[in-house]
Amino acid sequence: MYRFIPYTPLVEQREIAHGEVRTELDRYHRAQAAAREELETLCRRFSASDQEKTAIFAAHLDILMDVAMEEDICTAVEDELVCAEWAVQQVYGRYAEQIAGAADPLMRERSSDLKDVSRRILRCLEGAEDHDLSSLEHAAIVVAHDLLPSQTALLDRDRVLGIAAEIGGSTSHSAIIARSYGIPSVLGIEGILDAVQDGETVILDALKGTLSTQPTHDELATAERRKSEYAVKAAELRRWRDVPCVMADGTQVGIHLNIGSATPDELSASMYTDGVGLFRSEFLYMSRPQLPGEEEQMEAYRRALEAFAPRPVVLRTMDIGGDKKLECMDLPREENAFLGSRALRLCFKRKDIFRTQLRAAYRASVYGTLWIMFPMVSSVDDIRRAKQIAEEVWQELEREGIPFDREVKLGIMIETPAMAVLADRAAKEVDFASIGTNDLCQYALAVDRLNPEVAEYYQSYHPALFRLIGIAGSAFREAGKPLGVCGELGGDPLAAPVLVGLGVTKLSMSASAVAGVKKMLCGLTMEEARHIAQQAANRSTAKKVHRFLEQELGEVLNR
Repeated sequence: MYRFIPYTPLVEQREIAHGEVRTELDRYHRAQAAAREELETLCRRFSASDQEKTAIFAAHLDILMDVAMEEDICTAVEDELVCAEWAVQQVYGRYAEQIAGAADPLMRERSSDLKDVSRRILRCLEGAEDHDLSSLEHAAIVVAHDLLPSQTALLDRDRVLGIAAEIGGSTSHSAIIARSYGIPSVLGIEGILDAVQDGETVILDALKGTLSTQPTHDELATAERRKSEYAVKAAELRRWRDVPCVMADGTQVGIHLNIGSATPDELSASMYTDGVGLFRSEFLYMSRPQLPGEEEQMEAYRRALEAFAPRPVVLRTMDIGGDKKLECMDLPREENAFLGSRALRLCFKRKDIFRTQLRAAYRASVYGTLWIMFPMVSSVDDIRRAKQIAEEVWQELEREGIPFDREVKLGIMIETPAMAVLADRAAKEVDFASIGTNDLCQYALAVDRLNPEVAEYYQSYHPALFRLIGIAGSAFREAGKPLGVCGELGGDPLAAPVLVGLGVTKLSMSASAVAGVKKMLCGLTMEEARHIAQQAANRSTAKKVHRFLEQELGEVLNR
């Protein structure tokens, strides 16, 4: 085990004289320039091999050069007569605190990016050397108070066996990178750094989310056995990843990916999936001080389209609001943001942003097969209004002589009970639809899915949810148009047969869920899936549905 203690700035409030203001500002700008050079070097280092790391350091560059924060730092030095170190720490700390209080967990995690950039500037002000995890002497589990994004991005993948940290969550950059590397990680273990010593033997169990210190001989033996068993099961399951998803009676089910930013790791899964069922385009807007421009968006969409061509890539237009806030966009505070101005409703209010995204999407469409999907639709009027704006955009591109694919399909997310019930009407207006089970469950059961106080009421196996999905499935089957699922249920092996039996023709999920879903569906016929779906929808409670599915499908999972 290796205790990672990086450079930690110790900043004291030091007052300066009026005559020292220019000197302090020069010190700050030299440190800013040095930090910029470091980040640009890192961007160049990873630009050809790892777009995800490049994106992290590019985001740090945007933060470093943010005009508002720079002005605040300079103002603090000039007006409050404080040293550059104190000004940097106070300004960055204030912005990080604001983001840490956001409702969206992804936005909260981005506060670590601000701390990361602040730390880099302070180190450059001090002229100190940095410590990182790029060259460990021995293979070890790394224990730290916190791992900032840049530290995780530079770690030695061959020698870091696991990560345990006091700070962080499943949506942090550190967790995302660790998962992409296949490194077990347990974050949020309070006080762990003081409880261990360098070189100590520990057991990290990422499945249970624990780190055990001073293990006994028997505990070590048990851990080794569980590690071997897990490796065998993972290898057995992994072989299902590469097979086509064809049910026992020959029925083919589309298996698609959910992606967020078209990184190489995400796109590598193109080899064993049928396309992208959900491109969460809002990830391009998050954790940055400025909105992404048309060219930047077009390039991101192009990467995904080229990687999956000729298979379809379903681009969900900007789904902002609710639990997703933007640093680069001033959104109104709402009593209930999930029922307020979000997603398509927000796009209607900010047509300039919506049109920019649609222009980028249509321009990228020539590089593959693009489908565009509108989120948070609650009426047929919403569908027609969105289609009208899309038509205006491609007419504009046509006048400008800019090439685009005229066969781009337009679809909707079904995530409100209203659209599930009106699916027969919606099917006449669109080319396809995809069910967002996370929000559909939230709205159908009147429960805030982010509120831990009511977590027991968020029941993804609720029979009412399956009945709503069944209504949509029947409508789109009769219309002869594809219906997908791109919420969490889409990657759940127990739920997959129910969804397919209800009329869903394709499932979209994270890459890690693909093998399990394929294994489940390949072991059943469509007739069996329909019977299971009917039985599930007819149960009276979510617990009874779950128990039924475990009993009915446990044998298939364990084969």
